[in-house]
Amino acid sequence: MIDETRGIPEIILDANKETAITIPMLEGQRSLNLSNSVAIVVYEAIRQNGG
Repeated sequence: MIDETRGIPEIILDANKETAITIPMLEGQRSLNLSNSVAIVVYEAIRQNGG
């Protein structure tokens, strides 16, 4: 059983090292939900592209 509060399992991250994106978080914090994660990544992409 996958525990969603711990994020994506390490085996999946290891299999996708070249395309995985990480969002820095404080140690011991629960994982972000999908909508928050997408919002952070889209914001950063727009910021880096001068938008």
